[in-house]
This record gives sequence, C-alpha cells and structure tokens, in this order.
Amino acid sequence: MLGMTARGGLRCGARAGAWLSQRSKMAAVCCALLAPAAVQARGPESVAPIADGLIEAVVNISTSQAIKGPQGLPLPSVPKGSPYHEYFEDFFDNRGGHSAQDRMVSSLGSGFIVDGKQGIIVTNNHVIDGAEEIQINLHDGSKLKAELLGKDTKTDIAVLKVTPKYPLKEVKFGSSQAIRVGDWVMAIGNPFGLGGSVTLGIISAKARNINSGPYDDYLQTDASINKGNSGGPLFNMDGEVVGVNTAIISPTGGSIGIGFAVPADTVAPVVQQLVEFHEVRRGWLGVKIQSVSEEISQALGLPENAGALVAATTPAGPAANGGIKAGDVIVKFANEDVTSMRSLPRLVARAPIDKQVPVEILRKGERLTLQITVGRLSEEDEKSPEDEDAKPAASGVDVLGLKLSALTDALRSKYGIDADVKGALVDAIDPKSPAAGSIKVGDVIVQAANEPVTGPKDLSMRIETVRKSKRKTMMLEVEDSKGGHRFVSVPVE
Repeated sequence: MLGMTARGGLRCGARAGAWLSQRSKMAAVCCALLAPAAVQARGPESVAPIADGLIEAVVNISTSQAIKGPQGLPLPSVPKGSPYHEYFEDFFDNRGGHSAQDRMVSSLGSGFIVDGKQGIIVTNNHVIDGAEEIQINLHDGSKLKAELLGKDTKTDIAVLKVTPKYPLKEVKFGSSQAIRVGDWVMAIGNPFGLGGSVTLGIISAKARNINSGPYDDYLQTDASINKGNSGGPLFNMDGEVVGVNTAIISPTGGSIGIGFAVPADTVAPVVQQLVEFHEVRRGWLGVKIQSVSEEISQALGLPENAGALVAATTPAGPAANGGIKAGDVIVKFANEDVTSMRSLPRLVARAPIDKQVPVEILRKGERLTLQITVGRLSEEDEKSPEDEDAKPAASGVDVLGLKLSALTDALRSKYGIDADVKGALVDAIDPKSPAAGSIKVGDVIVQAANEPVTGPKDLSMRIETVRKSKRKTMMLEVEDSKGGHRFVSVPVE
C-alpha cells in the first residue's frame, strides 16, 4: 500500500511538476501579453508638460459695475429666437443684493496674455462690458488694474492693457483652420472662481453658427467649460491658442460637453486692429447675398451646393464698380474658396481695405475672375424690413400657378412699385403653385434663367426654353415692393 502510494505519489508528483512547469510558461506568456495593457491602464499620455508651460499666461478677470434692478445680467450676444437661446448661459458669477437701488455687481471671467512686455490681454467683450473697474489676477497671486484698449461686439472680443512690473508669460495664436475635428484641445480658465483650472477634450465640430452675430464660425468642443471660463483660451497640443471660449449650451448651468470658442483665425486680426487702431476696420464688398440652395444649384448647373449668390449690388459700391452683377455666384474671394454664403462676409471682413483682390464668379455657366477694390464697412447696421403680403387680384396670365400681370400705373401705385422696375407682376398665387412660399403677391419677376423679363409672355417663353433643354428647375430673380432682390428656384416640369 505504501509502495503503491509512494509510486503513485511519485507519479502524481511528476505529473504535478510537469503541470506546474507548463503553467509557469503560460503565466510568462500571459504576463508578456498583458504588459502593454498594464501600461495602458495608467491612462493616456499626460498633458502636464503642456499645461505647465501655459497656465501662467492665463489670467482671471474680475470686474465691478453699478446697476439698477434685481440681480442678473442678460445673455451676451445671443438674440431671442435663436435655436438654443433658452439654453445659453453667460459666464458671469454675479453677486449682489436684490434691491431695486443702485448696487455694485462683481463678475468673473478669464483672459490670456498675448504680449508680456506691453501687458496686452485678450478676453470676451461680454466679460468686461459695462465694467467700471477691471482687475487682472495673475497666476502668482498678484493683481493689476487694466484699461480697455478696444472691443468688437460682432466677434465678442475685447483687448485689455496692464502695466506689468516685469515681462509676463505670453502665448501665441495658432491656426484654427488647420485644426481638425477629433484633435485634442485644452481649456484653461477661471470656472466658478477656481482660477487655473485645466480641462481636456476634443474639437467636436467646426464652423458652428449659433446666431450670435454676422461672423459666426465657432469651434465646438467637449472640453469642460463653465461659468467663469468665458474669455479664456482653447489650446492645441502645441500650446497655441486656437480659440477663445465664449459660450456653452446648458439647461443646468453647468457643462454638458457642448462649448463654443471663437476661432483664432477670426480673433487674431481683430486683436491686431484693436491694439493698433482701438477699433476694427472691416472690408466691404457692397453685395446682398443669399444661399445657393440645392434647387438653385441645379438650376445654375453648379457641381456643388457652394458659393454665395449675389441678389443685388450696392450702386457705386466695390462689387458694382468691379463688374459683379445680380445673379453671379461668388465661388472664390482673395484666392479662398467661398464654401457657403456665410463664409463670404468673414473673408471680406478681413480683406485689406482699398486693395484689389481677385474674385472668382460663375456667370451663366462661365467662370470669370474680376479684380475688386475692397471698401471699408460702415458701422451702421443695414437691416431690410420684412416683406408685407399684398391682397391678391384675380387677373392676368396664369403661369406655374402664378397670376401674372403687366405693370401698369395703377398696379405700380397699388403695390408701391417704382416706375423704373420692369417685369411681370405677381397678382395672385395658387396655393398649389410650386412657387408658393417662395414668391409673394406684389413681387415682380424681373429675370428668368438669367434673361430679363418685361412681361408675363417673356416668362412663359423662358419656361418653354428651359423645358426643351430638359432641365427640371428654373431660377427667377424677384424684386419686392421695397426694392429688395432675391433669387428663387422653381420646378418647371
């Protein structure tokens, strides 16, 4: 029994030894395979070296002003009726009582130094708007009083100046055009008064329009941005400023991962002009433009839904003087592609004033390049009044469900149409007309398929020509009773 047990034990021991040996080999292999995973478990590469080199150039901004009424300030730059108006939050940490009497209210924001020797600081205009005193709190705890060099409400940018006792740490602007969706970015700022806070995220989207102004081209990021971050920098991983954190969407008041920054390519020239001139001098082309919709794109034979369609030109303006006409599609400005209607004002705004720039247009299927001398944009806002519907009259020729009439003195008087306007008057519209919703009673069709219209018969002829060419849509130029021009595309099948 013992011998058998011993022999059995030896046999079991040999098997166990072999099993343990095999297990050791497997463990070694597993350890080798798991080694990278163990390293990865430590997290992604640290951004501490980048933050260390930047955090001293980011400042906290505190302001104070006397106001009346209950506590609270309006949303900065986001008009009522905007898609996300109810969710936008300003970044002010407002303090004060609820008395209806005058009271001092303090606000907190962020900024960054772009010239350490001269003490030049960039922030948002809404951070310092209306402030009686502006104080800059540096990373080392020292405080400096600041003066306002200039501000630009259209981009929500302000430039401040302090007098430093020694050269301050500064940062440089990078290219917001070069940064891609998915690239890492870092925000540094003063959320809720917690100065020097660093958050990390990616670029979620580019060229966002939040209806805050005429030059909306925001970068969207999921890096945490909260109240007090406004005016702070958004850095790329090279430590360059690619945006100025300006707004968030938040139903709760805190970050939900949807923040917006003004792109550096927009901010840098504004800052340069505010430092030099204390105002922004923008280029002016003198055109009224509209989007090239898919229907209009097909009517014009454009390969892509891009460019800006010229609805009208300002008499004796830069565009008119340079040969641009209503109906032209601007596809390039100063050798840069006009990717959409909204991109053209941004390109024109930063163009050199009184200098010629090449403008590529599409006219009747032909590409032309014109040399346009850019003017200076007036500070006065130009707003077109809303069109008013006129009462229909049941007379004239029926074309595409439109009751068209020749312009007579009586009809001109009735609809308020100038004596020099030529075309076919829209006297009534069938609700089933393909043009219903885009054309109104009282409008005058002045062009069809890039050819002038002098009366209802001209429009009928243009429609037949387009149908024979087997095109499905036709573009019409329409003038309203107030002299406003626009282009619409209607099906002709």
